[in-house]
Amino acid sequence: MGEEKGLYQRSNIRRLAELGKLTPETFRAFLQFDRLALGEGLLSRRTKELIAIAVAHVTGCPYCIDGHVTAAKKLEVSKEEMIEAVMVATALKAGSAYAHGFIALSSYDQSSEEDLYARSNTNRRNELKELHPDAVEAFAKFDRQASKANLLSRKEKELIAIAVAHVTGCAYCIDTHAKRGKQLGISREEMAESIFVATALKAGSALAHSVNALNAYDEI
Repeated sequence: MGEEKGLYQRSNIRRLAELGKLTPETFRAFLQFDRLALGEGLLSRRTKELIAIAVAHVTGCPYCIDGHVTAAKKLEVSKEEMIEAVMVATALKAGSAYAHGFIALSSYDQSSEEDLYARSNTNRRNELKELHPDAVEAFAKFDRQASKANLLSRKEKELIAIAVAHVTGCAYCIDTHAKRGKQLGISREEMAESIFVATALKAGSALAHSVNALNAYDEI
């Protein structure tokens, strides 16, 4: 018996062409949307590829990571810049879980608040810190380090943060980073472009994983 292949072989991605034959109009429509979302606009292709790499680490799509890292390298994104983008994504994914802790505290106390995403939940930030001070302090330090200007500017990092927040689905994070982005001079149009990169990557993750579905379907 030959060695069993893993579920994420790089060559699997070639089967996307089959999906194009199975649903040609929908497939073409997605490709057109993806090209528009990732193409040059108010944000450069380089910035969009950094956003795409960050988002791909949140969707957990290895095909997307491989494809967008390759594209970014061709645009002369350095390994250090790439990892800065990944660290912003890491902070946002962790931050989403942290922020939802406010809701958990409210639910635990059987709050009668009708709005589960009430802004007032954020007032419980200090309570969360009292319950696990070392972890909260460590997270806050990491978050500050990940978001500060370095090889990537604060504006670039906030564009990444806004995009990632739309993928984690954290309303508190969206509210915070959209406002912070505006303070840094990000326009409404630039914000929209970053959101559409996130949209394309989230949809693209589902599309890319179709090759695994085709493989599984053919095995039976």
